[in-house]
Parts: sequence; C-alpha cells; structure tokens
Amino acid sequence: MDKFLFSIRYTFYSILLISLSFTSCKSKKQLVKSHKVELEKPSNKIAAKYAEEMEVSKGAIKNGRLYEFIDDWEGAKYAYGGLDKRGVDCSGLVYLLYQDVYQKQIPRSTSQQVEIIKRKFENQLKEGDLVFFDFDGKQFSHVGVYLQNGYYVHASTRRGVMIEKLKNPYTYKYFSRGGSVQ
Repeated sequence: MDKFLFSIRYTFYSILLISLSFTSCKSKKQLVKSHKVELEKPSNKIAAKYAEEMEVSKGAIKNGRLYEFIDDWEGAKYAYGGLDKRGVDCSGLVYLLYQDVYQKQIPRSTSQQVEIIKRKFENQLKEGDLVFFDFDGKQFSHVGVYLQNGYYVHASTRRGVMIEKLKNPYTYKYFSRGGSVQ
C-alpha cells in the first residue's frame, strides 16, 4: 500500500511540475508593443539629402518618417541618459526612433534592446534593424539603427546624432551583432 501511495504522489507531483513549467513559459512579459505603420513618402529635399549622404538613388529613400526623424535629430548632442534634443544617448535615440517612426514600444536600455532582436548576418541587415557594438570591453555598450547601403544612425558620444558608415575603420572593429526587432 505504501508503494502504491508513493507512486500516486510521485505521479501527481511530476504532472504538477510539468504543467507549471509549461504555464510559466506563457507568462513572459512582452517587451515590444507595436502597431502597423504605413510608409510615408519623403519630401524631395529629404530624399535628395540622404540619398547623397548614403550614396544611393533618391528613389531608394522610401521611409519619409524615418528620414524626417533623423533630419530633426541630426546634430543633437550626446548626453548619457538623455531623451530630448538637448542631449540623448544611443539607446535613448533608438527608443525614441522606434516610438516615433514605427510606433513600437521597445526597451530603453541597450542590454534589453539586444534581447528583442532576431539576429542576422551583416549582409542581411535591412532598414530599421538594430546594430550593436562592444566598446571599452563592454558587451553591447552601443546601439544604432541600420539604414541602407552600409549606413546607420546613432548617437555618438563625441559628435552627437549622426549617420555613419558601418564599416568605418574606427568603429567597425567593435561591431558585435545586428538584427531585426521581433
């Protein structure tokens, strides 16, 4: 009888533990909230400016909201923890860009932003993908948003919000990974 009760108890607790593990997987907090966004055509002035800067045709500049956002923020100073045009840090810029351009709520910090991407090879990066760097021996210490033709926008500690070539000799050696926001 004791063996029988032990067997029933063991089976019951095993089933309970297994069912709890399945339900706990579903309770993960959603890190990205989004709405579908339609592309808006950029103005001719914006398309011409960024086509020249990124060495593409004017027709390649399709996301007006993105390039208007960049135009509005370009040159803003870097400030650690900043979230306005008086000063913004890299993850803050990405956070605000995703809010304004894509109507997506993403985490504020670089360490959390890297957790929400689906990793891609560099040659698979598309406009809006996030790119991460490991500066000063710190993993994922910098983030930017990939644009096209090897360019990305970011908040540089020295030069503020700017567009830069991903393969810039100084920064490329610190490039860690890139991917799309899930």
